[in-house]
Amino acid sequence: MIFSETPLSGGWLIKSEPKMDARGAFARTFCAQEFAQHDLEHSFVQANISTNENAGTVRGLHFQKEPHTEVKLVRCVKGAIFDVMVDLRRESPTYLKWFGAELSEGNHLMMYVPKGFAHGYQALTDGATVSYLVSEFYVSGAEAGCRFDDPLLSIRWPHPPGALSDKDRAWPLLHP
Repeated sequence: MIFSETPLSGGWLIKSEPKMDARGAFARTFCAQEFAQHDLEHSFVQANISTNENAGTVRGLHFQKEPHTEVKLVRCVKGAIFDVMVDLRRESPTYLKWFGAELSEGNHLMMYVPKGFAHGYQALTDGATVSYLVSEFYVSGAEAGCRFDDPLLSIRWPHPPGALSDKDRAWPLLHP
């Protein structure tokens, strides 16, 4: 795997390196040893998958509040998404900055979203399917989010936002 730091402190893009042969491809998408060597979380307790019927769908921006903050390792296993993380750590030099990257079944990229970050994405293709590992168990009372269209963030989504849940539409705006 190839580990590349993002402009946000603690955020990473990780590229798997598929080995091709006549049968197809094989790639490692997680290795606890390699993650530990980069001082990254390497203990995950939950694996999730989400599918998106239509391109333009936006999911997020989500996070869990203390003491249930979580690391996410996100990859797109079908189609393509524009994946976004937002630094919500007040003490961070990249506080309220965002970073986005295209993740697709073809580019083999994964996004490592650290604790204290919000996360969301936009489906770039119909049927985009996202698989992600999470370092903490989901706690409904700790669930929180911020608006995908918060003017304080000014996230540049690739396409006009399409389908959005009522909950994601109702998250509060951030106040610095």
